[in-house]
Amino acid sequence: MAEYSILIVEDEHTLRRLLEYKLGKQFNVRTAENGVEALKLLDEELPDLIISDIMMPKMDGFTLQSAIQEKQETRAIPFIFLTAKADEGSQLKGRRTGVDDYITKPFDIDQLISRVQRLLERTKIFREQLGARIGEDFSKKLMPKSLPSVEGYRTIFYNQPREHGGGDIFDWTESSPGTYFITVGDVMGKGLQAKFYAFSFLGYLRSTLNTMMQTTDSPAELLTRVNKTLIDDPPLEDTFASLLVMRWTPAKNELVYTNAGHCRPIILRDEGSDVAEYSDIILGLDYNAEFKDTVIILEPGSAVVSYTDGILEQVMKNGQQLGEEGIIEHLNAVRASEDPVEDMLHDVLRQSKSPSFGDDVLVFWLERLGSADQPVINKDAHDARSSNVSTDAQPGDRRTRLRSPQPERTMPRWFSPFKDAKSS
Repeated sequence: MAEYSILIVEDEHTLRRLLEYKLGKQFNVRTAENGVEALKLLDEELPDLIISDIMMPKMDGFTLQSAIQEKQETRAIPFIFLTAKADEGSQLKGRRTGVDDYITKPFDIDQLISRVQRLLERTKIFREQLGARIGEDFSKKLMPKSLPSVEGYRTIFYNQPREHGGGDIFDWTESSPGTYFITVGDVMGKGLQAKFYAFSFLGYLRSTLNTMMQTTDSPAELLTRVNKTLIDDPPLEDTFASLLVMRWTPAKNELVYTNAGHCRPIILRDEGSDVAEYSDIILGLDYNAEFKDTVIILEPGSAVVSYTDGILEQVMKNGQQLGEEGIIEHLNAVRASEDPVEDMLHDVLRQSKSPSFGDDVLVFWLERLGSADQPVINKDAHDARSSNVSTDAQPGDRRTRLRSPQPERTMPRWFSPFKDAKSS
């Protein structure tokens, strides 16, 4: 099946059939005799490129091009004029109305095909570059600029978006002094559209959770209300998302989580590692869905690692996806590392079929420092601080790496719920 579609607008029957035959060998081609017919076809389906004569009955090429430029959904379609009028005035008029190329009759058909191919390829590259820039901007807005820093704990965040990745989201807030809510999620879909939905959903989620946390601190209750509101709200009714919500209370060494269909967190312990088994249905599917709180006590030396499916579904050299067991194996191998997250990802890629991840990659590492025989005693929960740690990515590197400072360091900034850190 041809990759591109072309609309030919030409009143001369013989030339129209010739163009349809020649271009039809490489492209999906539709034809119209004049501008009026062309506009009707545009209402049915948008082509990747339009080739139009200028002098036509009912509606000429200039009028057609002006009508196309007036509509937002059609103004970016590449446009080529075919005409017997070789004067500079006509060409200048065509350029002013947004015409991309101007071919004078008679012309060589192979030359026309070559110019069509170049214009389509140039347009494709431009759109990919634009989509990548927009996607990168959305990705940055979906990620934090800082992490909680708590005495006796280590937090690490890593994100590497793909140009055509999905809608991974991560957020955290200090809901009350010494209590943190952390969300990791994935809005269904791929590419720029998923990132746009994720950006909209995160804004909605932030405001909704901020309001709900005034009356409850249960992640399960929060997700129950978010799910109902998501289905009741018409603009969001077709949005489906997996979401992991964790309430972290360092003073109690307690993590309470509710999982709405997201990748199950990995719990690393000295005596053995496993997945946090409980998971409920994703958000947006069932109005009456029920969610459950699960409590994890963070022992000295233990860590909870949450992530998105870009890692889980990475295809390894054996042709199989990495999966939960593979993640556990790689995490256990790097637990003692200074930077276990990046070391784990590097190890995964070394054993992958591809030298890069096929989707967005997001990892959040929460570790209680110390060991069973040498526990680290936390300060009062009010000493919890946020670190405004900047990324250490190089220019052109889309990765985001955040690490909480070592416990003995004092960070002079407090974190305001769902906002960037403000000076104290």
